[in-house]
Amino acid sequence: MINIVLFGPPGAGKGTQAEKLAEKYNLFHISTGDVFRYNMKNETELGKLAKSYIDKGELVPDDVTIKMLVDTIEKHPESDGYIFDGFPRTIDQAKALDKILLERGTSINMMLALDVEEEELKQRLKKRALDSGRADDADPEIIQNRINVYLEETYPLKEFYKEQGKFVKIDGHGSIDDITERLYDSIDSILA
Repeated sequence: MINIVLFGPPGAGKGTQAEKLAEKYNLFHISTGDVFRYNMKNETELGKLAKSYIDKGELVPDDVTIKMLVDTIEKHPESDGYIFDGFPRTIDQAKALDKILLERGTSINMMLALDVEEEELKQRLKKRALDSGRADDADPEIIQNRINVYLEETYPLKEFYKEQGKFVKIDGHGSIDDITERLYDSIDSILA
């Protein structure tokens, strides 16, 4: 079983790359955004609880997010592992994920960190706004705020995984296929 945290700032290409990795290695792609949307749309108990926070403009507490994640993991025992996209976002979440996986006799194998310069991220997000109609990707203030939140709150995870010897920096520039090949090479190196 292989478990990967796919890490990077908004616009780095995590969702695109996670799909490719999931297909090649038979991993279940867990996108926290998708998990939230699924639970809220289907009005699960956890979805209703998450929505109650979101509707007030508050962050969904870690325990609710983690319960949704555990529920998703338990629904997909047939996969050869998981690729986590958008989770963990904090060191507390990373510690909780370690505990969840340890209880299942497994662990995170690596954190693949897509490294992309800020100006490139802004260009990608603007392009994504045009392609997908996502209004949050079109507003320069929102884009800057998302990057700032990433740098302040999420970026410290890099050190958490470095200390465990699981951090792998991936050059996130170039074509989608070039970046995918770099990711494959990193994963194949631990499978060899």
